[in-house]
Amino acid sequence: MFIFKKKYFLIIENISDINLSDIKRYNKFLIIYRNNKNIVNTEDLFNFRKKCRLRRIRFFVANNLKLAIKLKADGVYLSSKNNDFKALNVRKDNFSIMGSAHNLKEINLKEKQNCKYILLSKLFTVNYDKKSPTLGLIKFNKYAQYRKNKLIPLGGIKLSNLNSLRFVISEGFAVLSELKKKPVKIINRLF
Repeated sequence: MFIFKKKYFLIIENISDINLSDIKRYNKFLIIYRNNKNIVNTEDLFNFRKKCRLRRIRFFVANNLKLAIKLKADGVYLSSKNNDFKALNVRKDNFSIMGSAHNLKEINLKEKQNCKYILLSKLFTVNYDKKSPTLGLIKFNKYAQYRKNKLIPLGGIKLSNLNSLRFVISEGFAVLSELKKKPVKIINRLF
């Protein structure tokens, strides 16, 4: 079964994690480039950004405002640990701020940082930390009901529980680990 949402947020740590030719739908996908470990050639990133623009895929850079401006990205992604307000000073058209949060306190901070979308984690149990608390569908929907910002579920989303996202009050959802394991399968299910 296919999952229909308005937006799909794909979080990548390397530009080789995803093949843009697999994405056939325009204006639905947002790629968040989150690279904390490796230093990547900015020329390769700029070429990747051009390909995203040609396919009308919005491109965000995580926690690096200077790189986002240099690449002419569509915006910046502020992780839950980032409590900086420098991104508010950027006065560019079509430049968005997106953030992530784990609890109500962090959601309030991301609203003050003027985030258009807030990725709320962890919706389901994740493989790397099975004992950590999860929100679940009901608690996520309670948070989403009373927020003017658009909350996007993140965490533990796999092919096996993809159908559960039909019951989430959200414009879309974000995928990280499943995109690394089975990129073609997950992208094919999103139509």
